[in-house]
Amino acid sequence: MTNAAGRPNLSVDDLDSTGHGSLAQLLTTGPFPEALRAAIKASRLSLDRIQHRLALRGVTISVATLSYWQSGRRRPERPESLEALRHLETVLGVPQAGLSALLGPPRPRGRRSRPTTMMPIDALWARRERVANLLTKVDTSSDVKLGRISQHDRIEIAADGGQRSAWVRQILRAEQDGPDRWALVYETESDVLPQVTNLRNCHLGRVAEDTDANIMVAEMMFDRPLARGETIIMEYELQFAEGHYPAGNNTFARKFRLPVREYVIEVRFDPSYLPSRCQQFSVPAGDDTPSRRRNLALDSSGGVHAVALGFGPGVFGIRWEWPK
Repeated sequence: MTNAAGRPNLSVDDLDSTGHGSLAQLLTTGPFPEALRAAIKASRLSLDRIQHRLALRGVTISVATLSYWQSGRRRPERPESLEALRHLETVLGVPQAGLSALLGPPRPRGRRSRPTTMMPIDALWARRERVANLLTKVDTSSDVKLGRISQHDRIEIAADGGQRSAWVRQILRAEQDGPDRWALVYETESDVLPQVTNLRNCHLGRVAEDTDANIMVAEMMFDRPLARGETIIMEYELQFAEGHYPAGNNTFARKFRLPVREYVIEVRFDPSYLPSRCQQFSVPAGDDTPSRRRNLALDSSGGVHAVALGFGPGVFGIRWEWPK
């Protein structure tokens, strides 16, 4: 059988160019240069042939750049480079985002970038002092060691228009040895804070609450500390007690102080009470108002979703309006 576009048949169990570890393992743990080198070796394609096949897909890239990527001297960071990497994954026959997920946050560039400090966890919250005070009661040292690969939020809205629950799935990657927890910050306009339930690959650690401000901070503890390059899939759900579904301001948004490679947000509405309008929005860090908006159409099940790629720092969310 001939594969489309000459795509090679390869097994993810093929060894990398150094003979250390399988391609499947490297696509999970990285680092990126070694995984790319292993994928190229498994494809049995020369860099010239890879360049040619990318050209057939409308991608212009030099052999030198491909060589720099697999040696670790450079890595794809610009939008056009990330788009080329997406096509390269197809040419090499590795799973979609199998290589790009190993990149982690962009590296700072230039002389001006060196002295900058990382944005504090509380920086994007309106009530910074309240959040900062709660954060002193938990351990946040792991946060800077975790790269944000993927985040998926699914929000369930009840028939009265209040938020019933929020299901969260995160894929994180250790950029250093030792991270063992995720610091959750949640704010609601309800007079009752939600319960953290249905945890997967984590368990609840210390929890600090400000009931006057309706803000909660919690430690989501991993089963063990992660080694550099190791990834974790973590799930949990925030559930409100029946009769205490917060109406809020008809908005759900996620705050990112570090870039996330992929963010998916879903909002599902009760079929008996559907919104008249839904809109996604984003607010880059440092801005006061949304810079990008996009209207969303309800799907057949009465929900909407939005996707952000390479987003952050900033706020990304969905807002909706009810029929008058």
